[in-house]
Amino acid sequence: MEKIILKDIPGLDKIDVYIANGGYSALKKALSEMSKDQVIDEVKKSGLRGRGGAAFPTGMKWGFMPKGDEKPKYLCCNGDESEPGSFKDREIFEKNPHQFIEGALIAAYAIGACAIYIYIRGEYWKWINIIERCVKETYDKGFAGKNILGSGFSTEIYVHRGAGAYICGEESSLMNSLEGKRAYPRIKPPFPAAFGVWGNPTTINNIETLANVPEILNKGGEWYSKIGEPKHPGTLLFGVSGHVNRPGVYELPSGTPLMTIINDHCGGVRDGKEIKMVIPGGSSMPPLTKEECMDMKMDAESLKAVGSGIGTAGIIVMDEDTDIVDILRRITKFYYHESCGQCTPCREGCGWMLKVLQRIIDGNGRQSDLDLLISVAQNIEGNTICALGEAAAWPVKWTVKKFRSDFESRVKDGLKISTKNKVHGLRSSEEYVEVKRETDPVVRELFGTVQENVHNKEVKRFSS
Repeated sequence: MEKIILKDIPGLDKIDVYIANGGYSALKKALSEMSKDQVIDEVKKSGLRGRGGAAFPTGMKWGFMPKGDEKPKYLCCNGDESEPGSFKDREIFEKNPHQFIEGALIAAYAIGACAIYIYIRGEYWKWINIIERCVKETYDKGFAGKNILGSGFSTEIYVHRGAGAYICGEESSLMNSLEGKRAYPRIKPPFPAAFGVWGNPTTINNIETLANVPEILNKGGEWYSKIGEPKHPGTLLFGVSGHVNRPGVYELPSGTPLMTIINDHCGGVRDGKEIKMVIPGGSSMPPLTKEECMDMKMDAESLKAVGSGIGTAGIIVMDEDTDIVDILRRITKFYYHESCGQCTPCREGCGWMLKVLQRIIDGNGRQSDLDLLISVAQNIEGNTICALGEAAAWPVKWTVKKFRSDFESRVKDGLKISTKNKVHGLRSSEEYVEVKRETDPVVRELFGTVQENVHNKEVKRFSS
């Protein structure tokens, strides 16, 4: 299949090589032959959906930008890429940066943006230097700045180093960070298209999303719409990591079967082991069981049907020897650390989940902890300003539900004791006592009673 973004052309990060292979022809076409609305309509026709996680239709998003020039408008390019398991954007920065920059310039023209802000996470020094060089080359060739190619359209490009926080990947947090404020998510509405950076209309797009735009204009939206799955067309950059023989970034049509990616492109699970669990779109997405992986197609709609999501298409493969409980603890620790603390459910709930998971790992877990984890996750989900709440809650909720036996094997047995009802003394109520039998003398005595009175229905042992 012909690649759209990660093309096999040596030196494509250099502007002369990029131009020699058709680079910036789409920008010239947009500025000389197409109106702003025609560009937006072509992107809508392509069916291009955002590659940053939400998979929102790109053309529709551009269409939200208000008409007129009463206020300055901005385009923010989200290259924060702080989702664990995601490493696709840096491949674009390194191997085909000018196609992304050309896509950003086309988008700026379509929405009438006077400035483009490329927001890159602060740890990406190598790729920041590459983009800064490419932006200079773009100015030198007259593709950015004032009166671009004599069209009358002007826009400036700025590269902004992020502060290194996960929350900056959320669009409203990114805007606050860009303004020099603490990266707190904003309450919506108002939405960025109405009130964005410095209170002005703003559109935020992912790096990969914008990198698709030049090819859509060159070859047509209809051509693009026929690649991959009709409801989620185009190619995706799958970043595969974990227990596979050939981890890396693979550009494949949307809807490619997950097992095809793992076996044919990544050389299968290492050491010939079986799959235990796969996270399909970065660590925030609900995991898949081995059975779900067998028939799973990698596109937004197919994953949505099983309660997961495509996210950033960061596939994390875990083999049969993986300690699922410890993996979940590590993921939860990350989100607990990265929570901005603005919303109480997220601030308190992430810490609560982490403490419970650590308790289980330390050997002090109780049977009720499993339902407690699900309950806390469900109380975070949908009750926060931004999606970090869901990012923290979904892995816990669905990992415990789908791999409950792994958790049950790590918690202690308890006792089930019939006691007199506190309201009606003639009735009995069953109560659970979940403590360590080895250390509690009362429990040791009770377990002794159970062993001596096997047929006594008043006191019963139970196990997981």
